[in-house]
Amino acid sequence: MAGHDYDERILNGEEWTVEALAVIHDVKDHVLEIVIADRSVNNDQLIHMNLTTKEKQRYCIELTAQGFRVVGYDYNRTDVSSDDYFETPYALLDKLSPLYRQAFGDSLVSKLLLLHSSRRHSMDNEPQLDD
Repeated sequence: MAGHDYDERILNGEEWTVEALAVIHDVKDHVLEIVIADRSVNNDQLIHMNLTTKEKQRYCIELTAQGFRVVGYDYNRTDVSSDDYFETPYALLDKLSPLYRQAFGDSLVSKLLLLHSSRRHSMDNEPQLDD
C-alpha cells in the first residue's frame, strides 16, 4: 500500500479485534500460530498480532488502515520501524514464509480436487437421457 495517501480509518477497539479475528481465521491453517497480541498497544487506529510462521520465525504484526507490517521479530515486540505495508495478510505471509506459500497451494489443490470429485460424482448420478 506504499505510495498511497490513506486517511487513518477510525475503528473502535472492538472493530479492530473483529478485523484481526477474521485475518486469524483466514490464515491459521497455513501458519504455526497467530493470535492477537496481549501486551502491545491496541487502540482505535491499530491492532497487533503475534505470528509464528511454519519456519518457526516469530513476528509481531501491526494492522492499521494502511495495511499489515512487521513491527517486531518476537511476540509483543514493536521495536522495528518499517514503511513496508502489505495490503493483505496473504501478501505479507507470501513475503515472510515460503512454507506459507506451499501450505496455501496444497490447500488450494486439495479443495479443487474435492470440488472436481464432487462434480464428477453428481454427474455420475444424473439421470441419462435416451436418444
